[in-house]
Amino acid sequence: MKEFTTPNIVLSKCIEHDNCRYDGSKINNNFIKSLQSHVNFLPVCPETSIGLSTPRDTLRLVLKDDTENLNLVFSKDGNDLTEKMNSFSHSFLKDISDKDIDGFILKSRSPSCGIKDVKVYKCHGKSPSLSNKGMGLFASKIHEYFPDITIEDEGRLTNFNIRQHFLTKIFTKADFKNVENDKSIKSLIDFQSKNKYLLMAHSPGYLKKMGKLTANTDSRDISDIIKDYKVYLNKALSIPSKPNRNINMLLHLFGYFSKHLSFSEKAFFLETLEKYNDKKIPFCVPLTMINSWVMRFENEYLHDQTIFEPFPSELIQTRDSGKTI
Repeated sequence: MKEFTTPNIVLSKCIEHDNCRYDGSKINNNFIKSLQSHVNFLPVCPETSIGLSTPRDTLRLVLKDDTENLNLVFSKDGNDLTEKMNSFSHSFLKDISDKDIDGFILKSRSPSCGIKDVKVYKCHGKSPSLSNKGMGLFASKIHEYFPDITIEDEGRLTNFNIRQHFLTKIFTKADFKNVENDKSIKSLIDFQSKNKYLLMAHSPGYLKKMGKLTANTDSRDISDIIKDYKVYLNKALSIPSKPNRNINMLLHLFGYFSKHLSFSEKAFFLETLEKYNDKKIPFCVPLTMINSWVMRFENEYLHDQTIFEPFPSELIQTRDSGKTI
């Protein structure tokens, strides 16, 4: 069984951890339940952390007059909590900045934690929301301390592709910390080698740049190489895989076996690729075909490729926004 480095994830505490929502409830989430045994969660509720009770009156974001600044206020009386929330956010994020955080999962549309689509109002009291949306005050401070962090909300993670991308990023980045700790060119080369086809599916361009770094033809210091490599890794993983790049990657893998396959086997695989390109079957179908050949022909190099299992298989859920894919 493949071993994975355990990611450290900051989580909105109201998701599966505590009854701390404004109405005293807790959010049940099957994906977070399944994730608990595979990651280290650091739960936080910014609103109770600044002294608010549970339950409590609702909060909202209000657009300050003549500025683009958003204030956090109580919806009924307009009591302003902006300074308290900003102070807590900076203090909390600074305290965890050295804890190897690999990602955030926050409450969607929350005026404190929402990463997008948070309603914005002109004032407190009875008034309609504005057409423009905002980001929660706590969430808006995260990139000041974690500029390349992986961040999602529990609502978006119901989407199959977004969930797969999120899991791939947090487990790949967690694994890269082993390279940073080891500080050896061998560890970097091993990481590049086993992630070659995973990275190819995200960005062949960045894969090539990372390959040049691992070659180290200029005999640079390993710490500098790892630092530059991490920049490219973050950029590559930020690009979602797409069918055209996946097909290009699969054809590269297919090249290892084409001379060993019968005409009908090759034809069937190429037909399968066409069905995937036409969105008639999911990506896992042609990928599993390749993986079966890896085992059949005992290809040791491809056996360790992370593209076949970028994160624990127990986390695979064939649900997409409430529908089976």
